[in-house]
Amino acid sequence: MNVLVNVFLGLHIIGIASLLGGFLTQMKAMSAGTARFVPAMLHGALTMLVTGVLLVGFREMDGSAVNNIKIGVKLAILFVVPAIVYVKRDEEHVEKALFGAVGGLTVVNIFIAVLWH
Repeated sequence: MNVLVNVFLGLHIIGIASLLGGFLTQMKAMSAGTARFVPAMLHGALTMLVTGVLLVGFREMDGSAVNNIKIGVKLAILFVVPAIVYVKRDEEHVEKALFGAVGGLTVVNIFIAVLWH
């Protein structure tokens, strides 16, 4: 079970890297007003969502304690981010505020995972 958890944790981190990396590569375009949601951002967000839910499930199956409030907050953020990216994925240019919100929510989600115990 430990190997399975570690594999999904690695996939979760890859999802984070894909979403945040896609955002960071568009930063210059965002300042110019020409940013767009790249496919890597959608795939990363969906990977984070699926692997995150599985990781919580594995933890509960193992009998470990789960902070349901923390998981609820992270899950709420992780529903908003892929929804925004999915709806706006075909647009040539995304508004700066909306694009920045996706990046900001991604960073907030990372800090919640790391700092909230």
